[in-house]
Amino acid sequence: MSGTSEGPAPEADLIRPAVTESKGEASPRTEVPDSTGIPDSHEPHPSPGSLEPLEDGRLGSAFSAAPLAMAVVDRDGLVVSANDSFGALLGKAGAALTGLVAAELMDLKSDARTWDAYREVLRGRQAKLSCTRRVKHPDGHVLWVQVTVAPLPAEEHSVLLSLTDISARRELQARLRHLEMHDPVTRLPNRTLFFERLSAALEAESYEQGGTGRIGLCYLDLDGFKAVNDTLGHRVGDRLLAAVAERLTRCADEAGYARASSPLVARLGGDEFALLVEDSTGTDQLAELAESVLKALQAPFDLSGQRLSLSASIGVVERHASGTTATGLMQAADTTLYWAKADGKSRWTLFDPERNAHRMTRQALASTLRPAIERGEFTLEYQPLVGMENGRLRGVEALVRWNHPQFGMLTPNRFIGLAEEDGSIVQLGHWVLVTACRQARRWQLDHPDEPPIFVSVNVAVRQVWDSDLVADVAKTLAETGLDPRLLQLELTESAVMGSAGRPLQTLQALSDMGVHIAIDDFGTGYSNLAYLSRLPVSVLKLDGSFVRGFQYEGEGVPPNPADEVIVEAMIQLAHQLGLSVTAECVETSAQAARLRRIGCDTGQGWLYSRPVAPDRISELLGTKACNQAS
Repeated sequence: MSGTSEGPAPEADLIRPAVTESKGEASPRTEVPDSTGIPDSHEPHPSPGSLEPLEDGRLGSAFSAAPLAMAVVDRDGLVVSANDSFGALLGKAGAALTGLVAAELMDLKSDARTWDAYREVLRGRQAKLSCTRRVKHPDGHVLWVQVTVAPLPAEEHSVLLSLTDISARRELQARLRHLEMHDPVTRLPNRTLFFERLSAALEAESYEQGGTGRIGLCYLDLDGFKAVNDTLGHRVGDRLLAAVAERLTRCADEAGYARASSPLVARLGGDEFALLVEDSTGTDQLAELAESVLKALQAPFDLSGQRLSLSASIGVVERHASGTTATGLMQAADTTLYWAKADGKSRWTLFDPERNAHRMTRQALASTLRPAIERGEFTLEYQPLVGMENGRLRGVEALVRWNHPQFGMLTPNRFIGLAEEDGSIVQLGHWVLVTACRQARRWQLDHPDEPPIFVSVNVAVRQVWDSDLVADVAKTLAETGLDPRLLQLELTESAVMGSAGRPLQTLQALSDMGVHIAIDDFGTGYSNLAYLSRLPVSVLKLDGSFVRGFQYEGEGVPPNPADEVIVEAMIQLAHQLGLSVTAECVETSAQAARLRRIGCDTGQGWLYSRPVAPDRISELLGTKACNQAS
C-alpha cells in the first residue's frame, strides 16, 4: 500500500468529536471547498443520498471527477470504488484501492472510540462519523486529513467515506500556537506554555505511570537587570535576555544528558526565568542545576562592544508531585527566590518548610495586628526598676504583650517590628501610653502613703514622625492626672543619637513638660557621650551585654576586668553630665553588688522580678524588691 496512515491525532488535535450525529438526524450534505481551496471542516459533508436522482452514468462521472476525495465502502468495510482525488491523497490511482479495507487505509482501528463509531455507521446505527487523521504520502510528506463517513441510501447498503486535506490549516494553527506559546525576545516557551506543561506534569496520570513521581523547579531572577534597561536601553536589554536564554538552554541540555528529558526552560516575564525538572531525582539534582546556572551566568556577556557582567538569584523547590498544585509550587518558588535575594543575591536558596512556616506566621500576625488593637487583645506587664542602694521599688517599665487567640501570649519581639513596618505602632503606642499612665495613677491613689513610682514607656521613632507625640502625652497626662515627672519615655540609642529637626524638638518639648527621657540599650549604637550634653536626656539604660560580664560568683572563669572598667567609666561620665544610670539584665546578687559598688543608680532584671501583672506591683510597693541585692 503506497499511502499509510500515521494514526489518530492526539486528543488536543481533534477538530470534532468522533461521533457527530446519531441515527435519525438530518442526512449529511456534501462539503463544498471555499475560495481558498481549503474546505470548511466545520460544515457537514454531503452524501450522494441527498442529491437529485441522476442516471447511473452521469452519477458515476460526477463521482470520478469530483475534487472532493471520496470512496464508497460496503457494509463489510471494503472499498467498492474510490475517485482519483481520494487516490491522489494516498499516492495511488483510485481504482487501485478497490477491495482494500477502508479502516486500515485511515487507521480507524487505532482509536477505540473512533473504531466503535465507524462500525456503528457501517451497521446503519449511526448517522455520521467525523475525525482527523495524519496520513503519510509515498513521497515522504505528511498530510492532515479530515475523515467523514456517512451512509448512502439504504437500498445501496454502503457508506460514503470522504477526505478533506486540512494540512495548510493545521500548519497555520501550529504556527499561531507557537507564536502564542513562545516569547518573541528569547524564543523560549512563555508563561502560558510553562504553566500548561507544569499543570500536565502534576496530573496524576503523568507520574503514576512511571518515573520518580517528583518535580523540581529553579525560579530565576536576574540581579540588577533594571539598571541595564535604564542605562543602555531596552534594545541592549533584550539582547542580554536572549543571551541569557541561550546559556540557560545550554545548562538544561547538559543537565538532561543521559536522562529521559531535559529541563524545560521558560521566560515567565521581565527578567524572570524558570527551569522545570520533571521526574526529578531529588534536591541534589536541582542544586547541581542551580549551581551550573550561576556559573554559566558569571562569564561576562559581549553585546556588540558592550561588555556586561550579570548575576542571578535562584529559588529552588523540589517535592513529590502528588498533592502539589501549580499555584502552591510557584508560591514556594517565589518565596524562596525572595530569600535568595534577601540573603545577598547571586546565590541559590532551597525551600525550607520551617522558614516558610515562620513567614506565614509573620504574615498572619501582620494582617491581624490592627484589628487586634481594636479588639483589645493587648495587655501590659510591668518589670520593676529597683534602687541599687536600698533595693526599693522606684519605678516600672511597661512591656506590651499580645494575647493572640491562635498563637497564645506573644512578646514584643514577635510583633513590634511588624507594627513599625505597617504604621500600626502609632495606634498601639498610644494605647500603651494611656494604659500605663492610667495604671501608674491608680497605684498612686491606692498607696497614698508610699512614694509614687514612675512608669517607663517605650517609644518608637515612627511615633515621633507619624504622630504629634507631644500633644498625645500632654492629653494623656491631663486625662489620667499623672504628674509628668512620673512618666519616663524610652527611645533606643540609634534613634536619639544624632537627632535633629523634628525628633530633637519633640524630645525637648517633652523634657520641658517635665517628662523624663531615657536612652535604651545604651552602648550598642553610636555611644557618642559628648553629644549627650546637647540632648534633653536624663537616664541611660546600659545594655544587658555589659551587665552579663558581671555574673562571676567566685566559681569558674573570672570576668574580664576590662568589662568593669568600661562600665564604671560610662557611669562616671554619665554622672558628670547629670544623668542617672539603669543597668538591665541584672540576674545575680554578685552583679548587683558590683554595680552598686561602681555607682550604678537603678537595676532591672530577674534578680528583682520578671515582668508581672499590675496586682503584683501593688504587693511590692513599700517592700524591699530584692533582699539578695542588699
